[in-house]
Amino acid sequence: MEGASETGRDGYTTSRLAAASGYSLQQVRDLERLGVIPPAVRRPNGYRSFGAVHLAALRAYRQLAVAVNPVNARAVMGEARRLPYDEAIARLVALHVELARARNDSLAALHALESIVEEDRTSAAPSSADAMSITELAAALGVRSSTLRFWETQGLITPDRPTRSGARSYPVAAVRDARIVTALRAGGYRIPAVQAILTSVHSVSADDARHALQDRLHAIAIRSEALLRAGTAIADLISYENDAIVDDRLTDGAESDRAALS
Repeated sequence: MEGASETGRDGYTTSRLAAASGYSLQQVRDLERLGVIPPAVRRPNGYRSFGAVHLAALRAYRQLAVAVNPVNARAVMGEARRLPYDEAIARLVALHVELARARNDSLAALHALESIVEEDRTSAAPSSADAMSITELAAALGVRSSTLRFWETQGLITPDRPTRSGARSYPVAAVRDARIVTALRAGGYRIPAVQAILTSVHSVSADDARHALQDRLHAIAIRSEALLRAGTAIADLISYENDAIVDDRLTDGAESDRAALS
């Protein structure tokens, strides 16, 4: 059976690599097939032989899956092996940029929410004169009128229609909801999550929305740490693949030179 022998001087058997990496035998084979790790070397007896680069790639993939999810992690690991050196490094850097942007968006949303809560605490009691038209609200929030209409269809905000023409008018409560939705959407929350948070806000307080954004920031920090841990190993893998390509080209060039001289 493949992988039954001990680790020899030539590297890891499949079973030893699985044990060292924390993956099963089948997972190691699958990840090799999917291009997450470089192809194994086949021994004369047909068994796979792996090296340190394979172990590093598997450990990098485990962390990368935490950072960007398993599907994206498989794609990135494959790109790290296939893309030219500069493009592969740029792809890795882009992951850090994406997480940094997600953190900045969540911080902006949290700050916006804190501002809304503070205004609610210090503002005078609302009156009908404080209502806004859809054009005014869209301009105040920096979104399109069509976005407000979509949020209305999703039950996120509820305008009044006091006129026979059906023109929308947003009372203070609807304006507040719209501002919270804008903050949460800017923080990366999808519509179902926003609906759940708004329900909590209506039934309890804005603390739930605040806690949700703080939880998101914590999750981004965990993903960022995982990406940092994966980054070094992936950079080493990129360099390994690039060096192998350079060595192949040098070998091919040398053979061509010898052929030309013979």
